[in-house]
Amino acid sequence: MSYELIALLMFSSMMLLLLTGQRVFGAIGFVASAAALLMWGDGGSEMAFSAAMKLMKWYPLLTLPLFVYMGYMLSESKIADDLYRMFHVWMGPLNGGLAIGTILLMVAVSAMNGLSVAGMAIGASIALPELLRRGYDKIMVTGVIQAGSSLGILVPPSVVLVLYGMIARQPVSQLWLAGAVPGLMMAGMFIAYIVIRCWMQPSLGPSLSKEERAEITWEEKISLLKAGILPLFIFFSMTGLFLMGVTSLVESSAVGAAAATVAALVKRRLTSAVMEEVLRKTLGISCMFMWIILAALCFGAVFDGLGAVRAIEDFFVGRLGLGPWEILILMQLSFILMGMFLDDTAMLVIVAPLYVPLVKMLGFDLVWYGVLYTITCQIAYMTPPFGYNLFLMRAMAPPEVTLSDIYRSIGPFVLVMTLALILVMIFPEIAMWLPNTFYGR
Repeated sequence: MSYELIALLMFSSMMLLLLTGQRVFGAIGFVASAAALLMWGDGGSEMAFSAAMKLMKWYPLLTLPLFVYMGYMLSESKIADDLYRMFHVWMGPLNGGLAIGTILLMVAVSAMNGLSVAGMAIGASIALPELLRRGYDKIMVTGVIQAGSSLGILVPPSVVLVLYGMIARQPVSQLWLAGAVPGLMMAGMFIAYIVIRCWMQPSLGPSLSKEERAEITWEEKISLLKAGILPLFIFFSMTGLFLMGVTSLVESSAVGAAAATVAALVKRRLTSAVMEEVLRKTLGISCMFMWIILAALCFGAVFDGLGAVRAIEDFFVGRLGLGPWEILILMQLSFILMGMFLDDTAMLVIVAPLYVPLVKMLGFDLVWYGVLYTITCQIAYMTPPFGYNLFLMRAMAPPEVTLSDIYRSIGPFVLVMTLALILVMIFPEIAMWLPNTFYGR
């Protein structure tokens, strides 16, 4: 049996196991371990052991639990609730204003967390009940929360870009800067869609009534602006110090976690119950990530041993005779396909070791490609039938929001994301202007 056929059999077996509902790390790890033992005998067991040792020595991985801790601390201490109240009051008088405020909340949460899971949890628990109570269209607002939460993996400090930087050997600071402008551009495109849609159909997003607006004094409005001070402090203490070179990546994540804890303490919300919940959720998410990375490192080692990277390169360039841009588009489509079954971390650690050398060989900038990969992950998150965000929303949404509503809600936002992806592909300066300017590349 040829190595190409073995690689294809491994990949198809993994996908089949995932379709049966097995845990991601179990499916990936089992296929990798079984293939290694069948092809190399007892020596194949060293691959899984080496992958485990590589993970344990991966010092930058310390950023993962610290960023996750920071996000959950902000969520459980209700600092995100204060932010939403501020956006609710200031944006409420507009048609669709609360939906716009939700997008702005998601941008703020993304800038303090780096994961889409925390954004989804905050949006579904804080924003969604309020939007539904105010008479907003449930299909539109469900899409708003899913799209807004996806910004967490693009806007700094994106954990996905940290992992990509480790695998692709690219500076995380440049990746964060490269993701900032596309992330803000995408948020602006979401807001523009909401404004246009609610202008055409005001019933989809009614504004606050005159009576409610009269009850809110200017003193209260000004006072609510203080809710934005703590998030700005946390963002600067973490990302700002890192970009200025004062702290390393791991030190930056530790500063962010400490700043979030201090913020909760200042607000007098750091109770034992809050700390217990934060630590429990942090441990659960961090362990899930580490198991997936461990299994995927083993899978990648077997693939590398088969020479799959060279086989993929020969297939695209030699047999199909495709040009660089055609290969790049096929790679993005493959991410969308895999996103129906895998989360962003699993896709990254499985496919990046195969695709990154190919991207470099084709002559593309690896920092720019990291942004393309992340935007494609955002699209894949919301693509039926098995998009990651679709099922997260289903698990967190109230009973009146059905799976059919969730599927119908994401169409316009997927189109907006696809347009953003095309713009970044056609105009790389959208992503590269900020890192090029900051570092003089």
